Amino acid sequence: MIPTYWQQASAELAANDSVMAGFVEQFSDSALASRGDPFVTLARSIVGQQISVKAADSVWARFSAALPLITPAEILATAPEILRSCGLSVRKVEYIGDLARHFNAGDIHVDRWQSMTDVEIITELTAVRGIGVWTAEMFLIFNQLRADVFPLDDIGLQKAVAVHYCEGERPSRQLLAEYGARWQPWRSVATWYLWRSLDPVPVAY
Repeated sequence: MIPTYWQQASAELAANDSVMAGFVEQFSDSALASRGDPFVTLARSIVGQQISVKAADSVWARFSAALPLITPAEILATAPEILRSCGLSVRKVEYIGDLARHFNAGDIHVDRWQSMTDVEIITELTAVRGIGVWTAEMFLIFNQLRADVFPLDDIGLQKAVAVHYCEGERPSRQLLAEYGARWQPWRSVATWYLWRSLDPVPVAY
């Protein structure tokens, strides 16, 4: 599902920023798209932490094969040893279990997210062990398609701004935030284009 705001956001970014205009033209054949159930997306993000994309895909394939359904109830009913046999570390098994418990207990309010702010959702998600602010921000961009998320700690974003706006010098956090202010209320879209500028393959999460 492509965001309903995509064309408007891209047009406004292009009109106000010549670098963005180039990206919008170059990458006009694709857009940000949501994928997956919220619980599955978050579980997969935990699986992929601190390992390569290839390794994460391999572990996820075994994880998916081991469970008939990837749901909070199924996770909680599965012995930790089975999850470990998929290639998950002890810590990641604990994290996924905590995620399942939060969903199962109703502490993650998926049905209320539409009326909640980005900060409120980030606060809710980061109460889960193993989910930090960056992971929550990626979730807001890629799963919830929030339009104005700006992940200041993202290395790819920092690198792209350095290359295209700062003559190769990594911007300070404050300077990066100032660049982000230019792109409001479409900072998620600007971030997506900046990621694409470094890697022509569409970013997925």
